[in-house]
Amino acid sequence: MTDTVDVEKQQRTIEEAPRTSSGIRTPAVTSLGSEHFRDSVADDQTVVETPGGGDEVDAPGEPQLDEKTERSQYLVKWDGPDDPENPKNWSMRFRWYLTMASGLLILNATFASSSPSGVLGQLIEEFHLGHELAVLTISLFVVGYCCGPLIWGPLSEQYGRKPILLVAFFIYTMFQVGSALAKTTVQVLVFRFLGGTFAAAPLTASGAILADIWDADVRGKALAFFTLAPFAGPALGPVVSGFISVGGASWRWLFWVLTMFAGFCFCVILFTMPETYAPVIHKRKAIRKRKETGDDKYISELEAEDLHWRQRLEKVLARPFKMLFQEPMLMAITLYMSFVYGCIYLLFESYPIVFTEGHHLSAGISGLMFLPIFLGGIMGCIIYILFFNPAYEKLIPVHAPRMVPPEQRLKPAFVGAPMFVIVFSWFGWTSYPSISLWAPLMSGLFMGCSVIFIFLSLFNYIIDAYLMVSASALASNTVVRSAFGAGFPLFATQMYNKLNPRWASTLLGFIALIMVPIPFVLFKFGPRVRRTSKYAPTFD
Repeated sequence: MTDTVDVEKQQRTIEEAPRTSSGIRTPAVTSLGSEHFRDSVADDQTVVETPGGGDEVDAPGEPQLDEKTERSQYLVKWDGPDDPENPKNWSMRFRWYLTMASGLLILNATFASSSPSGVLGQLIEEFHLGHELAVLTISLFVVGYCCGPLIWGPLSEQYGRKPILLVAFFIYTMFQVGSALAKTTVQVLVFRFLGGTFAAAPLTASGAILADIWDADVRGKALAFFTLAPFAGPALGPVVSGFISVGGASWRWLFWVLTMFAGFCFCVILFTMPETYAPVIHKRKAIRKRKETGDDKYISELEAEDLHWRQRLEKVLARPFKMLFQEPMLMAITLYMSFVYGCIYLLFESYPIVFTEGHHLSAGISGLMFLPIFLGGIMGCIIYILFFNPAYEKLIPVHAPRMVPPEQRLKPAFVGAPMFVIVFSWFGWTSYPSISLWAPLMSGLFMGCSVIFIFLSLFNYIIDAYLMVSASALASNTVVRSAFGAGFPLFATQMYNKLNPRWASTLLGFIALIMVPIPFVLFKFGPRVRRTSKYAPTFD
């Protein structure tokens, strides 16, 4: 264990950027989370070639040289590379616990999103709903994912990860209680939407926690487990709700189960998860030093910003959208991930058509048909950890003292993207009732694997490329991705009924084929695009 920690410290030392005479770190070699840019650096930056060969970032509005030098004497950061308050110096065991706990929060949110699919029949019967209106219990929850990240992602970069998660999960738990006690259709739908909005907090904050506690060499392994959660949840939700329905229990019991699960996660956050965001930890250290020394000159980076409330509001709410529309690579990644994500939620409507109607399975057994997707995700994680991540680790000393270019994270997508196309053709053209259900069932195994490869590659790319503003990048990505996830189930039934499962799946496979070049194009032209970026502080 000690040897592993020492290796990580050496890696951070390699990635530690030299300071220029003005005290600004060169972004080419800044370790993720080990040193933090002020956000004004990311807002507008000009690359200047220095005699030493580094890339210096000058940010308009920063203090002048003399003022900055004086302030740096009191600017509170880490007390050296071995500072025990630095999350990257915490024990390996505890950081892996935080990784699993963060994944659990994601699992909770995504499990809740798909859970009503197994009790739609009861909802239709009790509230006299049409099928499309009943599907809104799934779609509106995912629509909440569109609204929540706009707030939770940027707020976590201002006030820390833990306070945001605590507030969001407490209110989310209350809305699960409301759903269980709902008396009307409107109440069910409103509580589902609001629940999704607050459940969206871990979709951005939990991913940012991994960036806070892991260096680039280990983060790939951590993210492999973490990425499994968004697909384990939707796959397990129909299984649980399907057997609740088959067992004769009321649909309300589903929401009581979700309440207990959410309450448990709230306790996990409250009692076991500390703050991990470095600027917030620096702020607490600055406050402590001012009390201990009586010297008010000690200040943290967040306090040094001293933004007007209008600037802070713009930064919190507008930055995710500004990034999305100003960053071509983020736009391309978001479009691709959104389509894949939408296809996952589309399966909640297409699987019942193939397995429940075509093969005459019960609701509970039909829910089990989603398990191969989950198992495929596990298979994808294992392959990533055994093959792709070791190949990435070998590149670290090759590129030292600079960071490994983010484009090296895209290689799993070279396999996952074509596989995703093949899987839809497989599922569609084996969906005939006369063909054994094992044929379309096993396509889910490779679907889960391909999705993990695609998402792991692109998640890692976003985090490596955008570093300290990655939470905002993930927030904009989550908003668009969730819109696709909410919209696809609404037209899935009509599409599969009118085109039949064969041609409907072929259509989706053809669209996926059009998007296959995206990771390959990013691999070739990504470095050039990042050099023109206003938000990506890594240069090669």
